[in-house]
Amino acid sequence: RLVEVHDAVSDGLAKVSIDTWLEFIPQLIARLHSSQTNHLLNHLLTRIGHHHPQALIYPITVASTAVGAKRKVAAEGILAAVKRHSPQLVQEAELVSRELIRVAILWNELWHGALEEASRLYFAVHDVQAMLNELAPLHAQLDNLGVGDDVPTLREIAFHQAFARDLQQAKAWTDLYQLTNQTDDLNQAWDIYYNVFNRIKKQIANLSTLELANVGPKLLSVSSLSLAVPGTYKAGVPIIRIQSFGPQLTVLTSKQRPRKVVVNGSNGKAYTFLLKGHEDLRQDERVMQLFGLINTLLANDSDTRKRNLAIERFSVLPLSHTSGLIGWVENTDTLHQLIRDYRESRKIPLNIEYRLMVQMAPDYEKLPIAQKLEAYENALNETTGQDLYKVLWLKSFNAEMWLDRRRNFTRSLAVMSMAGYILGLGDRHPGNLMLDRISGKMVHIDFGDCFDVAIEREKYPETVPFRLTRMLTQ
Repeated sequence: RLVEVHDAVSDGLAKVSIDTWLEFIPQLIARLHSSQTNHLLNHLLTRIGHHHPQALIYPITVASTAVGAKRKVAAEGILAAVKRHSPQLVQEAELVSRELIRVAILWNELWHGALEEASRLYFAVHDVQAMLNELAPLHAQLDNLGVGDDVPTLREIAFHQAFARDLQQAKAWTDLYQLTNQTDDLNQAWDIYYNVFNRIKKQIANLSTLELANVGPKLLSVSSLSLAVPGTYKAGVPIIRIQSFGPQLTVLTSKQRPRKVVVNGSNGKAYTFLLKGHEDLRQDERVMQLFGLINTLLANDSDTRKRNLAIERFSVLPLSHTSGLIGWVENTDTLHQLIRDYRESRKIPLNIEYRLMVQMAPDYEKLPIAQKLEAYENALNETTGQDLYKVLWLKSFNAEMWLDRRRNFTRSLAVMSMAGYILGLGDRHPGNLMLDRISGKMVHIDFGDCFDVAIEREKYPETVPFRLTRMLTQ
């Protein structure tokens, strides 16, 4: 029976056009570890790699570095098959992926995050071994600088010169602790770690731009690649290849400090991306696929099509399990930015509502729900909540443009509210909601909290199905 099923599925796969599978490459790769379908998936992905190597090269390169042994081995086999007919493409993809990952998280950021986590493990969880395990890979990386074929960047050399001696001294104290089991030895190590952490923290606070020559010289030196610009490949359409990388990266001021990267295409256009570290973008990639399906359904219905209902999408390309590229959404501002600018121009405190609540109830956080609600309603009554309404009006040149933007805003908000409810999407704070300056449409970003994760979290759970606060409805 199993043989018959296998043969039937194999025949079915052979009859389906290879182009049909391009949209589902992430799902196919995700099942590579399954022993029941491994042979069929290997064969299918190898066929895709033969006909459309540009579509497969980025995701299969990521899979070849997977933690799971089965998926890693299978991906390496498929990558080897692609390499037989497109060796230059594979070499370029590996170089670009490796160097972008390197640029996404610099050594001072790696150590900042690791020391923060190690501190939590030691002082809060009291797990010494977990703390040592957290720092061990970074100490090994520091000791192996310049070993092998990997040439260190100027930033890595500068970090080594500034911090290597102190970190090696701290490591010596932790090594001594493992021999003596004396807490004083760990305290000595943490005195040094704490000093290093504060120095790194000051460095990161001043990080606003990065010269590619200092953090990713190999990317700066490449030109006229055969590799497609991320997110641009479409079957049957001329390939837009990477011509070069912009020489400077802008570091955004948000928590994870993503970088704004410019990739120059062979068609003469510049493509801007957000390079994110410390985040797994595979879920964001799946969400974009879901939005594509929703847009197809909306386009196929006459009522929704004539109202031009659709969700704004952008390209998402995971480079590893901790970093990736997101297509830059042009001509947009976050709601937080719009509201902040509006209030600053009128000398209104950004957190005026919270100030009014605390003014009425100084011990607000300790009050029972009924009294909290009273203070909250008082703050609402004292403010209009029309900031976004005014922004839309003031940024429109005439009434016709305002009506058009208001209509687009309302429709895009409604569609995304329904899609977000289906997806169980949370974390919809004003920094994750963007407004298109030209069309007035809402654009959502950052899809890390899906499937009701935000509703079920222990601290500050989100109890609403989607965000529809008064600023969005007035």
